[in-house]
Amino acid sequence: MGLFSALKRQLLKVIEWKDDSTDTIVYRYPMEDRVEIMNGCQLIVGPAQTAILVKEGQIADVYGPGLHKLETKNMPILTSLASWKYGFDSPFKADVYYVNTKQFINQTWGTTNPVMMRDRDFGMIRVRAHGKFSFRVSDPAVLMREIFGTNRDYRTASLIGHFRSIVVSSFADALGEANIPALDIAAKYRELADVLIQTSKDDFAKMGISVESLYIENVSLPQEVEQAIDKRTSVGVMGDKMQSFMQYQTAEAIRDAAKNEGGVAGAGVGLGAGLGMGQMFAEAMKTAKDEPKPTEVAKVACSKCGKMIPADAKFCPECGEKRPEKKFCVKCGKPMPASANFCPECGTKVGN
Repeated sequence: MGLFSALKRQLLKVIEWKDDSTDTIVYRYPMEDRVEIMNGCQLIVGPAQTAILVKEGQIADVYGPGLHKLETKNMPILTSLASWKYGFDSPFKADVYYVNTKQFINQTWGTTNPVMMRDRDFGMIRVRAHGKFSFRVSDPAVLMREIFGTNRDYRTASLIGHFRSIVVSSFADALGEANIPALDIAAKYRELADVLIQTSKDDFAKMGISVESLYIENVSLPQEVEQAIDKRTSVGVMGDKMQSFMQYQTAEAIRDAAKNEGGVAGAGVGLGAGLGMGQMFAEAMKTAKDEPKPTEVAKVACSKCGKMIPADAKFCPECGEKRPEKKFCVKCGKPMPASANFCPECGTKVGN
């Protein structure tokens, strides 16, 4: 009976995991009750893989990429755990776990609830953010002890929720540490992402994980803050004068009131208020119209070519004709035409 049982045992000569998935982090090689590993078995570990031997619930030997021959001299920790003597060549039982150490990209993150931040322009505001990140297993043994234990396999879906929580939790710390004004956040995505990686690094390292890259795709401000920014931009286009702002506000109020049923009077303000608003708009437009314009330079006709030239010019810029010398009253000092015999201001007679 014992001989028949021995013949039924399956002895593994080659152990290899060909990963055809994109999201498997840990894979336990299938070991049934009667499956044993033959001494000298070849353990094949592919690129971006790590193999871990586990004996009776304890992590034994860890193997990187390459071809490994499983024998006592190549399994020092397992040999010690099993108390094997040198040269032991019988089949043995152990669990083999493959850990994928490649980079898992395009993992999304985002704030479920708004994050509070103190801004120097708007005070306390709430912001939302989302983006992507990538990670890899940096310490397979730590990951096994802290996370997956003895599960048959472990996929990114099992961890991504926890990873997102770490990123979002660190996002608030990164905002405070970066001290970036809300209006400048869009231009500082890369700097903010670098700070975010640093603030979350220790939390990931405790699980044997490292964040390889992190990107912020958008940080959205509250609607009321965005509206304030839009109004400030609109006023800036018109100019920095307060009068321009008042004209803008008046036009905005009339436009909004006109959307109501019955126009301005139907907005709930009554006919009198509607007329008052109209008068306010007229005054605003009148003020803009009556604003002083730049003083125009006085011009006179050239006595030779007839072109209009500045009154204070000494020569005509068109024909070069010399302008008559100015004459001044000897009594009041006022300027007077060169051909005048009497001062047009005080009537004093002047000589030719």
